[in-house]
Amino acid sequence: MQLHYGIDDLMKIDILSYLPIILPILIIGAILVLIALVDLFRHRNTRKNVLIWTLVILFVNTFGPILYFILGRKDSETR
Repeated sequence: MQLHYGIDDLMKIDILSYLPIILPILIIGAILVLIALVDLFRHRNTRKNVLIWTLVILFVNTFGPILYFILGRKDSETR
């Protein structure tokens, strides 16, 4: 039983075989980030904590835009 893997074992992995699985996830994540940033920019006058939401959207990969759409958009509804 092999307990650790070396560089040679990592070189044997065919990354292109995983591309059909990874690529749609990356595209959906990029689209979510783009839509969230556009929405935040359009409503920046009515949103609270625009800088914090921008950082959350950009740096908390897929969950950042989802959090913005669930929690961040409620800022304008209360006004």
